[in-house]
Amino acid sequence: MAIGDEARRTGAEARAGIRAGGRVPIEPDIGPTLPDRLVAARERKGVDLFRAERDTKIRARYLAALERGDYRELPGAVYTKGFLRNYAIYLGLDPEDVLRQWRRERGDQVPSEPVVVAPKAILETPRPLTFSPSVVVAAIMTVAVIFFGIYLAAQLMRFAKPPTLELVRPASAVVEVPESATTYRIEGTSTPGATITISAGAGQPVTYRVTALSDGTWTVSVDVRRGTNQFYIDALDPDTGKHADEPKQLIINVPYLVIQAPTLTVTQPQDGTTYENGAIPVEGMTTNASTVVVRATWLGPPDGSVPPTAAPTATPAVTAVPDPSASPPPDQADGVTVEVAADGSFTTPLELTEGRWSITITATSPEGKTASLTRTVAVAYKGVNLVVTIQGGNAWLKVWVDGVVDPRLTQAGRTLRSGETIVFTGTTSVEVRTGSSGVTRFTLNGVPLGALGKSGVPETWLFQPPAGPQLTQRR
Repeated sequence: MAIGDEARRTGAEARAGIRAGGRVPIEPDIGPTLPDRLVAARERKGVDLFRAERDTKIRARYLAALERGDYRELPGAVYTKGFLRNYAIYLGLDPEDVLRQWRRERGDQVPSEPVVVAPKAILETPRPLTFSPSVVVAAIMTVAVIFFGIYLAAQLMRFAKPPTLELVRPASAVVEVPESATTYRIEGTSTPGATITISAGAGQPVTYRVTALSDGTWTVSVDVRRGTNQFYIDALDPDTGKHADEPKQLIINVPYLVIQAPTLTVTQPQDGTTYENGAIPVEGMTTNASTVVVRATWLGPPDGSVPPTAAPTATPAVTAVPDPSASPPPDQADGVTVEVAADGSFTTPLELTEGRWSITITATSPEGKTASLTRTVAVAYKGVNLVVTIQGGNAWLKVWVDGVVDPRLTQAGRTLRSGETIVFTGTTSVEVRTGSSGVTRFTLNGVPLGALGKSGVPETWLFQPPAGPQLTQRR
C-alpha cells in the first residue's frame, strides 16, 4: 500500500478514535500531504507510473518514492528538487508550491547544500612593458603578412576582372560610308595595355592588332571594300589572358556603283569531286548580289559512260519505284534560291541522286546583273545509305546494320515521333523493323522510295543494293 493511502487511512482512524472514546487528540486539518497531492494529481491525469516515466524521463522507482514520501530512495536533495519540479509541472501543479511543501514536511531531513566560497584573487604587481627582439620580429612579420595579403587580394581581383572594351567611333554598330571609301578609322577605349584584335568574325584569323595606350585609348584604320564589311573587335589582357566580356561587332557598308556587276567565289564543292552520298555542300562568297541561285543538271552515270536518251535523271539499280510524293532532287529548271548573309557568304546543302552532275551557281545584283560559276561533281554511293523519316504518326523501329542491331535504337527498339529522321550507313545491308509501315518513309542512296506499306501494319524491310527492298520475317 502506498504511503499516501496509509496517511489517509491513519487520519481517518484518528478522527474515528476521537469520536469514539476521545483518547486520540484532535489535530488541525492541514490538508493533504505532498505524497497524497502527487498521487491525486497523477490519478486525475489518468496515467500510471510507467506512462509518467516515459513522459518525464524520470525513472518509475524515483516517481514511486516521491509518491510514498520515501526520499531516502532518491539520489540526493539536489536531484529530489529537480524531480519534484519536473513532476509537478507534468502533473499540472505549481512547482514552487510543491517545493515549499516538501521543505516544510521534510525540512529537518534535507541536507544543507555546501556553500562554495571562491578564493580571493592574488594581486600581482604589474610588470613594466618591454619588447624583446622576438616580439619585434613577430610584429614585423605580422605586418608583412598583412601587406602581402592585401597585395595578393588586389592581384586576384585584377586577374578575375576581364578587360573593358568600348567603341568611340563609330557610335553605332552599323555605319554607311561614301562609295569612294577604301579605309575607315575605328577608335575606342579599353584597359591600359590590353591588346585589341580585329577579325572578320568570331574564330576567324586576326587581321588587325593594336595595343591600348596608358590612358586606355586605341585607334586603327581598316580596309573596306564595296558592299558589307563585317568586323569582330575583341580585347585581350596579356597578363591575365582574359578576353572582354562583350566583344563588339561592327558593320561598315560601302555602296556599289550602279554599273558594277556582282563578284562570286565558290569554295564548295570543288570541281571534279566525287561524293559517297548525295549531300553536297554549296558554299561561297558574293558581293553586290541580292540573290544566289543554285541549279543542278544530271550528266550521266558516275562512271562517265554516255547516259541513255530516255534517262533524264540518275536512277540507282533498285527495283522499287520512287515515291512521287517524296521530296525530289532540286528542280533543274528553277534551281534553289540561297539566302545571302550580311557579310556576303552563302551556304546550302544540295541533295543529289547517284550520277555525274553539273552545278551552276548564279549571283544576281539588285540591278539584274549576274555572275555565274559551274562545278562538276560525281555522286557514287558506297555501300548502303538509308534515310528513314517518320511522317504522319509515331512508329517503333528496330534496325540491323550489316546484321548487327544499331545501338542508337537498342535491342528493344525505340519509338520515333512524327517528323524525326535518322540515317543508317552500312557496308552491305540495312534491315528495318517498323511498327507502322505506312508512316515510315525511306530514301535509299539518294532515291526517295516513300512508304512501302500501310499505316499501322508492322513490317520488316531489307535494303541490300543492287537488289530492291525485300520483306523479311525478322523481328
